[in-house]
Amino acid sequence: MVTSNLVEVSQSVHSMYEDLYQRGWTDGLPIIPPTKELVQACVDYVGRDAGEIVAEIPPAGGVATIEKVAINAVMAGCRPEYMPVLLAAIEAIMDPEFDLRLVQVTTNPATPFLIVNGPIRQQIELNCGASALGPGFRANATIGRAIRLLLLNVGGATPGRVDKATLGWPGKFTMCLGENEESSPWEPFHVERGFSPDQSTVTVIPAAGSFNMYAGTKGEFGGADSALTIIAHTMTAMGGNEIITPWHNYPVLILNQMHARIFAGVGLSKQQVKQILWERARLPMGLLPSWLAEEKRGCGLVAEGMMLLTDKPERLTIVVAGGPSGLHSTYVPTIGAGLPPVTKLIKIPRR
Repeated sequence: MVTSNLVEVSQSVHSMYEDLYQRGWTDGLPIIPPTKELVQACVDYVGRDAGEIVAEIPPAGGVATIEKVAINAVMAGCRPEYMPVLLAAIEAIMDPEFDLRLVQVTTNPATPFLIVNGPIRQQIELNCGASALGPGFRANATIGRAIRLLLLNVGGATPGRVDKATLGWPGKFTMCLGENEESSPWEPFHVERGFSPDQSTVTVIPAAGSFNMYAGTKGEFGGADSALTIIAHTMTAMGGNEIITPWHNYPVLILNQMHARIFAGVGLSKQQVKQILWERARLPMGLLPSWLAEEKRGCGLVAEGMMLLTDKPERLTIVVAGGPSGLHSTYVPTIGAGLPPVTKLIKIPRR
């Protein structure tokens, strides 16, 4: 049973939005009013007590109950069947390895990036194909947005006051996709991480931007070797957090299915692709400012006069997503604080 205080607002759509915006409940975009009936439907879907505490979200330490999660889910535009994904994502971002407090207050444009695997992708119609990180798909847009609203409304990360992101970026509104497992030549990401194919999971990554890579060449259009070289050099952009910071980081690569098939077509496994990228994603130490060169030497990220992106290929995350055309893949730099991806099982309620 819903127990949160009820607030009366105008029934005029415009006035309602103005009222809720002035209360500081939105991310700047219009929201769905969290009526008692809509919130109760989300609570009922997961079959858990509305007052059950899910997390105390930093930095404010606000208590996120099942009901509070449902309220923010409704405001974001979620359907009740998205709730299990949200609850698993909250569990993941609250894992100590994710360090949510740092993500909430840093000057970096950091945001939780959600990658969903398993059967639940089809069940909730989560987009894994063309424009998987773009507009037009309710599950992708609203699940990521619900997490952001929770970070604002419960975690207290008010932009400019608590959230110190210098510029931010659009991914801080929402960033959620499903892996295109059906079009990948390799095992799904969650299977690589120890789960079975019939399980559903969500992985969270502290993303700090995205970089589109058109990795193809004229003459040998889409050749595996040239594409790997382009991708590797893109990942070593000098200003990236993972270059500047002296930690062993976890770079993220979203390969489109064409690139994945090109690599698999010449006999490369996902692990071999990681190895090649790790070997090529390096910068000559002579290019680095002296202070940065000193930091890199001190943390073991130098080999044969070259600065490594990270200390071993296993730290590289590769997922396959996107449509069937275009040699575009995406590099997702992370916050650069040595924070690993965190994967949690999505618990589907018995119906």
